[in-house]
Amino acid sequence: MRSLFKMLLISTTILMLSCKNSETPQDEVSVDTGSVEEYNDIALIEPPNWWTGFKNNNLQLLIHDSNISGANVEIDYPGLSIEKVHKAESPNYLFVDLKIAEAAKAGKFNIKLKFEDGTEKIRTYELKSREKPAEDYEGFDSSDAVYLITPDRFANAQPENDINNDLKETSIDRSLDYARHGGDIKGITEHLDYIDEMGFTAIWSCPLLINDMPQWSYHGYAITDYYRVDPRFGTLEEYRELADKAREKGIKLIMDQVANHCGLEHWWMKDLPFKDWVNYQKGFEEKEQTRYSNHRRTVNQDIYASQVDKEGMSDGWFVDAMPDLNQRNPFMARYIIQNSIWWIETLGLGGIRQDTYPYPDKDFMATWAGAIMKEYPNFSIVGEEWSYNPLLIAYWQEGADNKDGYDSNLRSAMDFAMQSLIVQGISEEENWDKGLIKLYEGLANDFAYASPKDMMVFPDNHDMDRVFTQFGEDVTNTKMGLSYLLTLPRIPQLYYGTEILMQNSAKPGDHGLIRTDFPGGWNGDPVNAFTGEGLTDAQKDMQSYLKKILNYRKNSKAIHEGKTIHFAPDKGVYVLFRISDEETVVHILNKNEAPLNLDLDRFKEVGLEGKTLENIINGEKVVWKDALELKGKGSVMLSTKTN
Repeated sequence: MRSLFKMLLISTTILMLSCKNSETPQDEVSVDTGSVEEYNDIALIEPPNWWTGFKNNNLQLLIHDSNISGANVEIDYPGLSIEKVHKAESPNYLFVDLKIAEAAKAGKFNIKLKFEDGTEKIRTYELKSREKPAEDYEGFDSSDAVYLITPDRFANAQPENDINNDLKETSIDRSLDYARHGGDIKGITEHLDYIDEMGFTAIWSCPLLINDMPQWSYHGYAITDYYRVDPRFGTLEEYRELADKAREKGIKLIMDQVANHCGLEHWWMKDLPFKDWVNYQKGFEEKEQTRYSNHRRTVNQDIYASQVDKEGMSDGWFVDAMPDLNQRNPFMARYIIQNSIWWIETLGLGGIRQDTYPYPDKDFMATWAGAIMKEYPNFSIVGEEWSYNPLLIAYWQEGADNKDGYDSNLRSAMDFAMQSLIVQGISEEENWDKGLIKLYEGLANDFAYASPKDMMVFPDNHDMDRVFTQFGEDVTNTKMGLSYLLTLPRIPQLYYGTEILMQNSAKPGDHGLIRTDFPGGWNGDPVNAFTGEGLTDAQKDMQSYLKKILNYRKNSKAIHEGKTIHFAPDKGVYVLFRISDEETVVHILNKNEAPLNLDLDRFKEVGLEGKTLENIINGEKVVWKDALELKGKGSVMLSTKTN
């Protein structure tokens, strides 16, 4: 019965989302946008505005106010029609289905709620013109390098917005790992030059939407209003400014979104519209013990998985403070999809990173991604699948040959498997089945991915130990791991501070310390990583090292999309080639402490015999002939493109 209901629900949702007006287009209508007297009597309408010109010409409004379920809804606007009005189980909601004709023009109009006693409430709404064609929304790809930022910990450009007494958490204390520290949107905007000069071409910021929670609100993943920027980070206008100024520098903005759960203090948790708006809602309303997710993510792929395990995975809450959203409710489904599109259009996004991708209803997630990609065919979405098994990760990428026929519509997934193997393989002593062979065999697993170069790889992120800590604060090993990662057929992502060897070795696993303040982001910081003032020699060296690789990578077709050939590790040396018509890039990992002459005869098939190559880091030139001297442990990056 549940399966039948689910199939009907998903089919209905897809139909609502994808149908396009088949009626003969009307003659274009003109609208006098200045003639509307504006009202704000209705407490809330979401989305707060919309646009003309989408392929899907349907829009569902959520209207929230006291005792409105008996009201009639009236809209008088050319090209706009009310298809259906849905009552919720709470008397304080209406969901209104609208159809926007192709001929509809941008403009403002009034939405009226008329009550039986003759009273009415009115709110002015706006349809906008889209600022650019859908095809111009270009997502991130393997030509990009992504800089991940936890905004509360990056830079504080506006100390005056650090504390907001209208919110539940009103303290700020940089000495506490889990308190707010004051970083904000302008702190990112004011350091775009630094990000650009380092060689990054995309920014992924942890969520900037409001988390009006009583504690630990800094991380952003307990959203309490999906249409509101957290005022401690800034304003919507400042968010737009960040997107615009980043775009001027050729930097894409990736938004971190959360479809699986919200924050417990979300406004709707005090007045839930339906009895199934969140999972295990009855227990929440009756103040029973929270039902947590079993975190058995393999149930999404497991052909033997029990129904109870599947439900335990998708329906359970993460923690007490994060209610699990029920995407099987068609109104919730529409809400999440429209919210994602609203932010793409409002900010001109260059991508979405979707948190905890395997946890929501997986059929909904395919519908969600499909609806976005239908509107924005050149867009990119990356999903978080924290698994070290490439088969599980590969399942989520669009085009995967899944036995159950599932197609996620998801262009990219996060390659936790490769991340783990890089750290293991470089850290371990060389042996038959340990050491560099793990990197080699890990990359050999690319046959499982529909498109390896569209996978996102990373040395660390905001949820795991800093890579310098993972490598035992060994600078050479860290350089080896980072240079290899930046040469792979992947989309690389680096966490802020990796370039200056930030670490959390004093408290491994401590998220608050992992998300340490970036030095120089606060007035009075004795060290400033933006200018280099106060950095150690090792930190400056790593910053320079990554800057050279990233800026070289920015213009390397071989790394972006070239053919990959690698040779099995031998005697502690692993060699990988990236090859295009324009250039060949050679990456060598060497575990040997003593100098070594690498016999080049083995690599004849690559066709470099007699060619001059340049070291990407130090500019030295070498001729590829007979043998190559490796001076000691570390990585070597060479290119046939010489100055």
